[in-house]
Order: sequence, then structure tokens, then C-alpha cells
Amino acid sequence: MKQEKKKVVIIGGGITGLTTAYYLQKAAKERKKDFEVKLIEASPRLGGKVQTIVRDGFVIERGPDSFLERKTSASRLAKEVGMDDQLVNNTAGKSYVLVRERLHPMPGGSIMGIPTQIAPFVTTGLFSPFGKLRAAADFVLPKSKENQDQSLGEFFRRRLGDEVVENLIEPLLSGIYAGDIDQLSLMSTFPQFYHVEQKYRSLILGMKKGIPSPPKKAGGEGKSKNKGIFLTIKSGLQSFVEAIENHLEPGSVLKGTKVENVEKAENGYDVVLNNKEVLHADAIVVTVPHQAALSMFSNYPFFQPFKDMPSTSVATVAMAFDESAIKEDIDGTGFVVSRNSDYTITACTWTHKKWPHSTPKGKALLRCYVGRAGDEAVVDLSDEEIIQIVLEDLNKTMNITAAPEFSIVSRWKDSMPQYTVGHKSRVEKLKKDLSENMPGVFVAGSSYEGLGLPDCIDQGEAAVEKVLQYLSSVAENTQKQIQNA
Repeated sequence: MKQEKKKVVIIGGGITGLTTAYYLQKAAKERKKDFEVKLIEASPRLGGKVQTIVRDGFVIERGPDSFLERKTSASRLAKEVGMDDQLVNNTAGKSYVLVRERLHPMPGGSIMGIPTQIAPFVTTGLFSPFGKLRAAADFVLPKSKENQDQSLGEFFRRRLGDEVVENLIEPLLSGIYAGDIDQLSLMSTFPQFYHVEQKYRSLILGMKKGIPSPPKKAGGEGKSKNKGIFLTIKSGLQSFVEAIENHLEPGSVLKGTKVENVEKAENGYDVVLNNKEVLHADAIVVTVPHQAALSMFSNYPFFQPFKDMPSTSVATVAMAFDESAIKEDIDGTGFVVSRNSDYTITACTWTHKKWPHSTPKGKALLRCYVGRAGDEAVVDLSDEEIIQIVLEDLNKTMNITAAPEFSIVSRWKDSMPQYTVGHKSRVEKLKKDLSENMPGVFVAGSSYEGLGLPDCIDQGEAAVEKVLQYLSSVAENTQKQIQNA
């Protein structure tokens, strides 16, 4: 008797859902597995926050603009879908921290704000003599208690003191999550710092020992332009999304369709759509944000611990200028802003310097960020008001003599999930509850185990393996039942 083809439904067409669909379909072909994949996305396009505008020769990212090269899953996927010739590194240049109305160069040898070289740290104007002395206590302080989650702020303040945290670490780390480091979970955001402390006791000494030796340059004293640690797609990250989509099987994507709810059925699950259609699924991968998942699984208690999980609203402002409009240029690629400064912007990238491919010759492109935990009201202002605020902030450090040729404001409401203390255990409990009560339902995406593009791609790949294992176990059980019948 021929068994009916199994069906896998992926809910959410952001980068996590796209990755899951791509690798599931690839596995089906390579492993000769007979199952059908359906990707459902509520909006009319795929990619989620990955959006690119190409205008007048500028390539402008509205959401994420790059990914870490050392996290290889993103570049590997780009190569698989034919984008390898579009991969480009950023230009490495000076970066700054804006503290008390002054731009201070990032101390040399600092890794995510943690000093690994003494001289740059001692000579920087970012900290008072007392702040530098307090940071040195890291050499003698005991390590944290084992396996104990704590906030990033608590961890770093204990090791390095308030000044280093507020003027260097907080602007860098909270910028990644747009969050409050005194609420963000250490074990869910940067567990590597905890592991370094556990191994070496001193965070500074441990980070220093973990730095790889710089590669020897060929050609003696000749020094080529430094290559940065980030990668992006020259034609825009949206073209990466489109390339993945083009590799999916025809008819496997359903756009502009919302999942209303998911119900357990006799053999698998019923996925109820807003057009009243019901799709049967043998396995489901949920990649939508936790707020949407709560609604879809409202009849089940498993997502309830995420009901109070906060998400921050942010906005980006991209402004295009003629180079001549910026009279007081700065030698670098951008800066982050300390909360001790009277600024609305949280960071600014001189995109034309960091990503030269993004900007026509003779032009300048600045990309500024506003909105963070506890300071989100600016995101609700009009485009004109936000642009004016950003220009006023920029002119405190730069001399811009002309209005932008054009500006693009991108708002991301409740888009940055906050991994507060205890997040890791809540995710583990969710996965355990689903495994026991709704086998074949898996979660992945930015609400759970990482916000960056490679983190989301990694989660998609991990979900694929879980789906394959589950379908194999179901097939084995079915075969045994047939034999025993």
C-alpha cells in the first residue's frame, strides 16, 4: 500500500523560514525523501526585515546591512544560490564612541569593548583615572558562579566597573539588540564572555589569550588596505533573499496569507489560514516572531511564557549627500553613542566609507539609528521630524552645509526581541513542551536563539535536521504498524 506524501508547513517567510524551506527541499532531493514543503508568509514579499532600496546609484539597506564573515552559514548559503560573486567585505577603518560631546576613537585592541592591550586603554579619554583603575580589578576578582544566568550589565559592571560599561561596552552591545544591558541575558546574548571568565577568571586576560595571531603580510613592509570582518551583498541583501526564493520549487510559497491558528488533528496538524483554507501538516516549523506565534497557538499554553517578552521599536535614517555638503569630515567609518551624551541617535555609519560599493563617486551616504529600550517615542514621529532631529545631532560633530539629496526613514515596530534574564531556560522549556505535547512542531527565528542573519540561518538548518529526524521516526513507526497488522 502506497503511503500518502508527507507535508511540512513552514510559517513565516523571513530569512529563517526561507532557509528552512531551501534546505528542506534540497535534502528531499539529495536523500530521495518524498515530502512536500509549503512556506506561508503573511506579507506580499519574503525576507522580513531584509529590504534594500536601489536609487540613483545608491544601495541602501533598510534592515540589516551585513553579517559576520566568521559565522560562515550566511556566506555558504549565498554561494549555494549563486551569489558568491556579489559577496564583499567592508572597509576596515576607525570607529568612535561619542561621549560628552566628543568623538573618542575606539581603543585599539578592544574586543566588544573589553580591553586586551594596556597602552590604548590607559591613554584613551573615554574613562577617568578612577574608571581605568576600577577596570583593572578584573585581574583579581573571582569568577561568576557556575551556570548562573545574569544580566549583561551586572556581569560587566562587576568585572570592569560602571565607566567602562556605560562609555564603551553598553553602546556597542546594546546597539546590537537595541536593548537595556541591565535586562538582557548574558547566557542568551554573549555566553562566550561567561565561558572565558570561567576558564581564565580574568576577562581581560582570557580575551587576550583568545585573540588569534595576525597573519603575516606578504611583500615585506607593503601594507594593503585592511579588509573588515563583515560581509554583505553588493547588489543588496534583498537580492540574496530573491536568489534563495528563486531556488525554491514552483508553487511551494504562499504569500499574502496569514495563519490564523494551528490545531492538533488525528494524524498531524491543521493549519487554518485567513482565507478559511485548512492545510494539513505532518510537521511544522514556526519562524514568525513570538507575538504572532502566541496568537496562532492561543489554544495551547506552551508559548505563554513569551507573552511578556518585550520587543523594542527602532528606526533607521539613510541620507544621501553630495560629498561637498560635508565640510567637516571624519577619518573613520562610524560611531556609537553613549547614553551619557545628549543625543537621540544611537549610532551612525558613514556608509560610503564602510561600504564603498553602496555610493556613487562624489557622493556620501550616512545611515543613522534611533530608538532603543526605554527611548522609543522618536520612532513614532513623522519622517520630517526624525530627519530634522538626526541632522541636528550630526551637526554637533560634523559640519553639514546642505540638505540631503534624499532621505529614507525605515521604521521597525516591536522588531527587536529582548532576551531578558532567564530567556535560555524559557526557550528550552518551550522546545521540551512542544516535543512532548505537539511532536513535529518546531520553533526557530530571531525571537529564540539569535538575531543576526547567520544566527537565523543556523536555526533554519537545525530545524531542517529536526524535521527530517521526526519524519523518519514517523515513517519507521508506520512501517512497523503495517508489518504487525
